[in-house]
Amino acid sequence: QVQLVESGGGLVQAGGSLRLSCAASGRTFISYAMGWFRQAPGKEREFVAAIRWSGSDTYYIDSVKGRFTISGDNAKNTVYLQMNSLKPEDTAVYYCAAIRSSGGTLRYRLDLYTYDYWGQGTQVTVSS
Repeated sequence: QVQLVESGGGLVQAGGSLRLSCAASGRTFISYAMGWFRQAPGKEREFVAAIRWSGSDTYYIDSVKGRFTISGDNAKNTVYLQMNSLKPEDTAVYYCAAIRSSGGTLRYRLDLYTYDYWGQGTQVTVSS
């Protein structure tokens, strides 16, 4: 089975930084892109950022632009999220996700894809 495992979450004061990591375990697979989502209590899961391995193009939601940076290694199915200048509204469980490679050539904005594999999440809490 394909599994994604997140790490690096924790408690940090507003203005601080955290670096999240995600690595695949279990059955090997080829990913087309990987990204991060987050979900706060009582709210729906929302897209945060993603990276498409081909061309290393990235996409971020407006609220994290300039503060978060996504990077990774497609050969290892590993992705990172460097989070700087954290705000209380960033508090959520952060989930890693991946799109499996299908061999297709169509390219869409990275928040419009259906993600195939998910991690179980890591808690990020930002105090004011």
